[in-house]
Amino acid sequence: MTEPLTHSPAEPAADHASEPPTRPRRARRVRTALRGALHRALHRALRRLRTLPPWTPLAAGVLAGGLLGAGYGLVATPQYTATSYVVAVPTDKSDPASALGFAQAYGRVATQLAVLGDAQMWAHVPVATLEESVRTATSPDAPMVSVTATSEHPEEAADMANAVARALTRHADASADDTHVELRQFARATEPTEASSASAPVTGLVGASAGGLLGGLALLVRPRRTAREPVLTPAAVPGPASATDVRGQL
Repeated sequence: MTEPLTHSPAEPAADHASEPPTRPRRARRVRTALRGALHRALHRALRRLRTLPPWTPLAAGVLAGGLLGAGYGLVATPQYTATSYVVAVPTDKSDPASALGFAQAYGRVATQLAVLGDAQMWAHVPVATLEESVRTATSPDAPMVSVTATSEHPEEAADMANAVARALTRHADASADDTHVELRQFARATEPTEASSASAPVTGLVGASAGGLLGGLALLVRPRRTAREPVLTPAAVPGPASATDVRGQL
Protein backbone atom coordinates (compact mmCIF):
# COMPACT_ATOMS: atom_id res chain seq x y z
CA MET A 1 0.00 0.00 0.00
CA THR A 2 1.34 3.39 -0.87
CA GLU A 3 0.84 6.22 1.52
CA PRO A 4 -1.20 9.17 0.26
CA LEU A 5 0.73 12.20 -0.71
CA THR A 6 0.50 14.93 1.84
CA HIS A 7 1.82 18.45 1.73
CA SER A 8 4.14 19.58 4.42
CA PRO A 9 3.03 22.50 6.55
CA ALA A 10 5.82 24.68 5.10
CA GLU A 11 4.63 24.44 1.50
CA PRO A 12 1.60 26.84 1.78
CA ALA A 13 3.77 29.41 3.52
CA ALA A 14 6.35 29.09 0.77
CA ASP A 15 3.72 29.56 -1.96
CA HIS A 16 2.30 32.59 -0.16
CA ALA A 17 5.72 34.11 0.22
CA SER A 18 6.48 33.61 -3.44
CA GLU A 19 3.44 35.67 -4.54
CA PRO A 20 4.27 39.31 -5.20
CA PRO A 21 2.69 41.77 -2.77
CA THR A 22 -0.28 43.65 -4.15
CA ARG A 23 0.01 46.91 -2.15
CA PRO A 24 3.36 48.07 -3.61
CA ARG A 25 2.08 47.26 -7.09
CA ARG A 26 -1.08 49.29 -6.52
CA ALA A 27 0.94 52.15 -5.10
CA ARG A 28 3.16 52.17 -8.18
CA ARG A 29 0.11 52.20 -10.41
CA VAL A 30 -1.39 55.12 -8.49
CA ARG A 31 1.86 57.08 -8.68
CA THR A 32 2.16 56.39 -12.38
CA ALA A 33 -1.42 57.49 -12.98
CA LEU A 34 -0.91 60.66 -10.96
CA ARG A 35 2.28 61.52 -12.84
CA GLY A 36 0.54 60.97 -16.13
CA ALA A 37 -2.43 63.14 -15.15
CA LEU A 38 -0.10 65.90 -13.93
CA HIS A 39 1.92 65.74 -17.11
CA ARG A 40 -1.20 65.97 -19.26
CA ALA A 41 -2.57 68.89 -17.23
CA LEU A 42 0.75 70.73 -17.47
CA HIS A 43 0.90 70.09 -21.19
CA ARG A 44 -2.64 71.45 -21.68
CA ALA A 45 -1.81 74.52 -19.58
CA LEU A 46 1.30 75.23 -21.63
CA ARG A 47 -0.67 74.87 -24.86
CA ARG A 48 -3.27 77.33 -23.59
CA LEU A 49 -0.56 79.78 -22.56
CA ARG A 50 0.95 79.63 -26.00
CA THR A 51 -2.38 80.52 -27.58
CA LEU A 52 -2.83 83.64 -25.40
CA PRO A 53 -2.28 87.07 -27.00
CA PRO A 54 1.20 88.58 -26.57
CA TRP A 55 -0.13 91.45 -24.44
CA THR A 56 -1.53 89.08 -21.79
CA PRO A 57 1.31 89.67 -19.23
CA LEU A 58 0.77 93.41 -19.44
CA ALA A 59 -2.99 93.13 -18.84
CA ALA A 60 -2.49 90.61 -16.05
CA GLY A 61 0.08 92.83 -14.34
CA VAL A 62 -2.18 95.89 -14.47
CA LEU A 63 -5.15 93.94 -13.12
CA ALA A 64 -3.24 92.21 -10.33
CA GLY A 65 -1.43 95.38 -9.28
CA GLY A 66 -4.64 97.40 -9.23
CA LEU A 67 -6.44 94.83 -7.09
CA LEU A 68 -3.55 94.51 -4.64
CA GLY A 69 -3.13 98.28 -4.36
CA ALA A 70 -6.84 98.91 -3.83
CA GLY A 71 -6.98 96.12 -1.24
CA TYR A 72 -4.08 97.64 0.66
CA GLY A 73 -5.78 101.04 0.63
CA LEU A 74 -8.96 99.54 2.06
CA VAL A 75 -7.22 97.51 4.77
CA ALA A 76 -4.57 100.03 5.90
CA THR A 77 -5.41 102.25 8.85
CA PRO A 78 -5.80 105.92 7.83
CA GLN A 79 -3.19 108.35 9.16
CA TYR A 80 -3.80 111.98 10.15
CA THR A 81 -1.19 114.74 10.07
CA ALA A 82 -1.10 118.03 11.98
CA THR A 83 1.56 120.77 11.76
CA SER A 84 2.55 123.51 14.17
CA TYR A 85 4.86 126.44 13.30
CA VAL A 86 7.31 128.42 15.44
CA VAL A 87 9.33 131.41 14.27
CA ALA A 88 12.72 132.70 15.42
CA VAL A 89 12.68 136.39 16.33
CA PRO A 90 15.95 138.30 16.87
CA THR A 91 16.29 140.60 19.89
CA ASP A 92 17.78 144.09 19.89
CA LYS A 93 21.27 142.64 20.20
CA SER A 94 20.94 140.37 17.13
CA ASP A 95 20.05 140.55 13.44
CA PRO A 96 17.73 138.60 11.09
CA ALA A 97 20.64 136.58 9.67
CA SER A 98 21.47 135.11 13.05
CA ALA A 99 17.78 134.37 13.63
CA LEU A 100 17.70 132.37 10.40
CA GLY A 101 20.78 130.41 11.46
CA PHE A 102 19.34 129.61 14.90
CA ALA A 103 16.05 128.54 13.30
CA GLN A 104 18.00 125.92 11.35
CA ALA A 105 19.67 124.77 14.56
CA TYR A 106 16.42 124.57 16.52
CA GLY A 107 14.87 122.54 13.73
CA ARG A 108 17.55 119.91 14.25
CA VAL A 109 17.27 119.71 18.04
CA ALA A 110 13.46 119.66 18.11
CA THR A 111 13.40 115.86 17.88
CA GLN A 112 16.11 115.30 20.47
CA LEU A 113 15.38 113.49 23.71
CA ALA A 114 15.68 116.62 25.86
CA VAL A 115 12.87 118.35 23.99
CA LEU A 116 10.67 115.28 23.54
CA GLY A 117 11.01 114.41 27.22
CA ASP A 118 9.29 117.69 28.13
CA ALA A 119 6.76 117.37 25.30
CA GLN A 120 5.44 114.03 26.50
CA MET A 121 3.89 115.67 29.55
CA TRP A 122 1.58 117.77 27.35
CA ALA A 123 1.06 115.20 24.60
CA HIS A 124 0.28 112.36 27.06
CA VAL A 125 2.16 109.83 24.92
CA PRO A 126 5.51 108.05 25.46
CA VAL A 127 8.75 109.49 24.14
CA ALA A 128 9.08 106.55 21.74
CA THR A 129 5.78 107.51 20.11
CA LEU A 130 6.99 111.09 19.66
CA GLU A 131 10.26 109.89 18.12
CA GLU A 132 8.35 107.80 15.56
CA SER A 133 5.59 110.30 14.78
CA VAL A 134 7.14 113.80 14.91
CA ARG A 135 9.19 115.36 12.10
CA THR A 136 10.56 118.89 11.74
CA ALA A 137 11.46 121.00 8.73
CA THR A 138 13.06 124.40 8.20
CA SER A 139 13.10 126.91 5.40
CA PRO A 140 16.29 128.35 3.88
CA ASP A 141 14.60 131.73 3.36
CA ALA A 142 12.51 132.24 6.52
CA PRO A 143 13.46 131.72 10.20
CA MET A 144 10.60 129.28 10.73
CA VAL A 145 10.40 125.71 12.04
CA SER A 146 7.50 123.40 11.22
CA VAL A 147 6.67 120.56 13.61
CA THR A 148 4.58 117.82 12.01
CA ALA A 149 3.03 114.88 13.86
CA THR A 150 1.25 111.86 12.40
CA SER A 151 -1.16 109.56 14.22
CA GLU A 152 -4.15 107.31 13.71
CA HIS A 153 -6.24 109.76 15.75
CA PRO A 154 -6.58 113.38 14.53
CA GLU A 155 -6.75 114.86 18.02
CA GLU A 156 -3.60 113.05 19.10
CA ALA A 157 -1.71 114.29 16.03
CA ALA A 158 -2.56 117.91 16.86
CA ASP A 159 -1.64 117.45 20.53
CA MET A 160 1.77 115.98 19.69
CA ALA A 161 2.65 118.76 17.25
CA ASN A 162 1.65 121.49 19.70
CA ALA A 163 3.44 119.79 22.59
CA VAL A 164 6.76 119.54 20.75
CA ALA A 165 6.47 123.15 19.55
CA ARG A 166 5.77 124.29 23.10
CA ALA A 167 8.74 122.35 24.51
CA LEU A 168 10.99 123.75 21.80
CA THR A 169 10.05 127.34 22.62
CA ARG A 170 10.71 126.66 26.32
CA HIS A 171 14.24 125.43 25.57
CA ALA A 172 14.89 128.39 23.27
CA ASP A 173 13.73 130.87 25.93
CA ALA A 174 16.08 129.30 28.48
CA SER A 175 19.10 130.21 26.31
CA ALA A 176 17.77 133.47 24.83
CA ASP A 177 20.24 135.55 26.88
CA ASP A 178 23.12 133.81 25.11
CA THR A 179 21.67 133.40 21.60
CA HIS A 180 19.80 136.70 21.50
CA VAL A 181 17.07 134.86 19.56
CA GLU A 182 13.59 133.96 20.80
CA LEU A 183 11.22 131.31 19.50
CA ARG A 184 7.55 132.22 19.39
CA GLN A 185 4.47 130.27 18.48
CA PHE A 186 3.46 131.30 14.97
CA ALA A 187 0.56 128.91 14.26
CA ARG A 188 -0.89 126.15 16.39
CA ALA A 189 -1.73 122.76 14.95
CA THR A 190 -5.44 122.12 14.48
CA GLU A 191 -7.22 118.80 14.41
CA PRO A 192 -7.19 117.49 10.82
CA THR A 193 -10.51 116.63 9.22
CA GLU A 194 -9.18 114.43 6.41
CA ALA A 195 -6.67 111.60 6.40
CA SER A 196 -3.24 112.34 4.98
CA SER A 197 -2.63 108.74 3.91
CA ALA A 198 -3.42 107.62 0.38
CA SER A 199 -6.95 106.49 -0.35
CA ALA A 200 -7.94 103.19 -1.99
CA PRO A 201 -8.28 104.69 -5.51
CA VAL A 202 -4.81 106.23 -5.26
CA THR A 203 -3.18 103.03 -3.99
CA GLY A 204 -5.04 101.08 -6.67
CA LEU A 205 -3.69 103.40 -9.35
CA VAL A 206 -0.16 103.07 -8.00
CA GLY A 207 -0.49 99.29 -7.87
CA ALA A 208 -1.82 99.16 -11.42
CA SER A 209 1.11 101.28 -12.62
CA ALA A 210 3.61 99.01 -10.88
CA GLY A 211 1.90 95.91 -12.24
CA GLY A 212 1.90 97.38 -15.74
CA LEU A 213 5.61 98.09 -15.44
CA LEU A 214 6.33 94.51 -14.41
CA GLY A 215 4.10 93.22 -17.20
CA GLY A 216 5.95 95.37 -19.71
CA LEU A 217 9.28 94.01 -18.48
CA ALA A 218 7.90 90.48 -18.87
CA LEU A 219 6.99 91.30 -22.45
CA LEU A 220 10.53 92.47 -23.13
CA VAL A 221 12.25 89.42 -21.70
CA ARG A 222 9.91 86.74 -23.04
CA PRO A 223 11.14 84.86 -26.13
CA ARG A 224 9.59 86.04 -29.35
CA ARG A 225 7.68 83.66 -31.55
CA THR A 226 9.26 82.91 -34.87
CA ALA A 227 7.47 81.59 -37.89
CA ARG A 228 8.26 77.98 -38.54
CA GLU A 229 10.08 77.36 -41.79
CA PRO A 230 8.35 74.87 -44.13
CA VAL A 231 9.87 71.43 -44.12
CA LEU A 232 10.62 70.09 -47.59
CA THR A 233 9.55 66.50 -48.05
CA PRO A 234 11.27 64.20 -50.57
CA ALA A 235 8.25 64.53 -52.87
CA ALA A 236 8.51 68.32 -52.84
CA VAL A 237 12.25 68.43 -53.55
CA PRO A 238 12.81 68.89 -57.29
CA GLY A 239 14.99 66.22 -58.77
CA PRO A 240 17.25 66.39 -61.84
CA ALA A 241 15.35 66.81 -65.07
CA SER A 242 15.49 63.83 -67.40
CA ALA A 243 16.44 64.05 -71.08
CA THR A 244 12.86 63.30 -72.16
CA ASP A 245 11.54 66.25 -70.12
CA VAL A 246 14.15 68.52 -71.65
CA ARG A 247 13.24 67.46 -75.23
CA GLY A 248 9.54 68.04 -74.45
CA GLN A 249 10.23 71.53 -73.21
CA LEU A 250 12.24 72.30 -76.32
